[in-house]
Amino acid sequence: MNRNRILHPVEGWQYFCIPVKKSPRNATIQEIRLLDRFEAERRLLAQLQHYQKHAPYFQQVIDLVRDAFARLDKDNLVDLNLASLRATAERLEISFNPERCSHLGLVLGDVEHAGQWTLRIAIQLGADAYLNPSGGRTIYRPEEWEAADISLAFTDMNQLKYDCAPYVFEPHLSILDVLMWNDFPEIVNYLNKIRQRQENEPAV
Repeated sequence: MNRNRILHPVEGWQYFCIPVKKSPRNATIQEIRLLDRFEAERRLLAQLQHYQKHAPYFQQVIDLVRDAFARLDKDNLVDLNLASLRATAERLEISFNPERCSHLGLVLGDVEHAGQWTLRIAIQLGADAYLNPSGGRTIYRPEEWEAADISLAFTDMNQLKYDCAPYVFEPHLSILDVLMWNDFPEIVNYLNKIRQRQENEPAV
C-alpha cells in the first residue's frame, strides 16, 4: 500500500516508500495517515532524480507524481493510492471507477484466514467468479470457493520488457519505471494488443 520498486541508481532495484504515521496493530487501511504529504512528495521526486540523465520520459513521470499529490484533499494513504491510480488510468485511457470496501457495508467479522477476505467480499457482492494474481495462490482454499459456487482463477502478469540502458532491466517494477522508458501511447497500444489477444483466445 505504501511502497513499490524502482531501479536503483547503481545496481538492481530499490523500494520507494511513502512514510505513514504509527497506527495501532488492528488499524484498518482507511485509518492509515501520511506522516507528511509534502515531505512524501519531495522524497519520492528526489528518489526518482537518477532517471533524469537517461530516461526519455522522465518529465512525464514527474508530472504524474505531482498530479497525484495535487489531487489530495486528505492525508490518508487510501486517498493517495486512489489519486495515483486515477492519474495513471487517465493517461493510459483505462476506465477507473473504484469503490471503497469500507463504504460497501460488508460484514467481514467471520474471516478465519487470509484467503477468506476476498471470498467473503465476493459472496456479499454476488460475484460468480474471482480472478487473482498468481502470487497469492497459496493463501486460497479452492474447496471454500467451490462450496460458495464461485469460480476461482489465477492469472500471470504479462511481462513488458523494454530498453532501459545503461541500467539492467528489472522485471515487475512500479508503473513509474515503465513510464520512464515508454511513452503513454506506447503503453496504451501494448495494453490494447493484450486485450485483443485475450478476447480472441478460446474460452476454457
